[in-house]
Amino acid sequence: PLHALTADENENIRIYGSSGRSVVNVVTTSVSYDFFYNPTPSTGSGSGIIVDKKGNIVTNFHVIEGARSLVVTLYDGSRHSAELVGADPGSDLAVLKIKAREDKLEPILLGDSAVLKVGQKVLAIGNPFGLERTLTVGVVSSLGRTMRASNGRLMRGIIQTDAAINPGNSGGPLLDSSGRLIGVNTAIFSTGEGSIGIGFAIPVDTVKRVLPQLLAKGYVTRPWLGISGQSIDDEDAASLGLSSGGVLVADIFRGSPAEKAGLKGALRNVRLGNIIVAEGGDLITAVDGKTVKSMDDLNDVIEGYEAGRTVTLRVLRDGKTLFVKVRLEEMPRSY
Repeated sequence: PLHALTADENENIRIYGSSGRSVVNVVTTSVSYDFFYNPTPSTGSGSGIIVDKKGNIVTNFHVIEGARSLVVTLYDGSRHSAELVGADPGSDLAVLKIKAREDKLEPILLGDSAVLKVGQKVLAIGNPFGLERTLTVGVVSSLGRTMRASNGRLMRGIIQTDAAINPGNSGGPLLDSSGRLIGVNTAIFSTGEGSIGIGFAIPVDTVKRVLPQLLAKGYVTRPWLGISGQSIDDEDAASLGLSSGGVLVADIFRGSPAEKAGLKGALRNVRLGNIIVAEGGDLITAVDGKTVKSMDDLNDVIEGYEAGRTVTLRVLRDGKTLFVKVRLEEMPRSY
């Protein structure tokens, strides 16, 4: 041969040939309506990952959000209609299912995102701009990034990579050098519509945690307090006459654990510089002794517990420190 392939090139070829059989193309059809209620169908595309021989496929929630119909194309070109098994907007993950012969279903091998190192090689396979079965190669650029889900929840532990990820790659796998799944490609930072070398993937450890619940019941159980709150830093707290920062309870949902525990919401809104903040409500400063300075802090602590657990909130109310016990409940699916 004119050019002998390197060991690294041969490994890329091997991974594409084996793990690539676990990658599918997902085409969605949604319908919008004009002023006269005339329907206008539109299509979108993304990627997905076969996770078992039963035909279950992991993808991004944002890939299938609002879809009326879903069609999955396997590595051999065969097309299958898919049904939605479960979705979790809070982690931007969803599970689809197709009916196909077992010999056509090649489940991905799962890796471990907890042991990743910046600089290690990664490979991405997907369908950027509808170009099916595209392979790109790069490295782990950074670890522990954060990203907002479509419902506002902060996703932590996000993997950053310079492997080219473009629209259509969403829902496809990020693989390590042995071809194991370490992340689900989900977003890019871009000044235009294409890759500039900053892509992001949901870690496989999140997939492992979410997948069993999506398969079992179609959604993910998370505990909640049942408040809407505002993050107050120490400087703003001083302006409001408070002794410290924390989470100011702006509103309390009816029938929620917070209401049952007697937490108090805001009495009024006041302008503080360029923003309007709630005033007169309880200020939550700690949960079970863990200091919280923001809604993200509060959500992180609460999500570390199971529904049914009783926690103790340290609350500042009318200048006095109170300790309020709240029994966490499962978040209603309407929120």
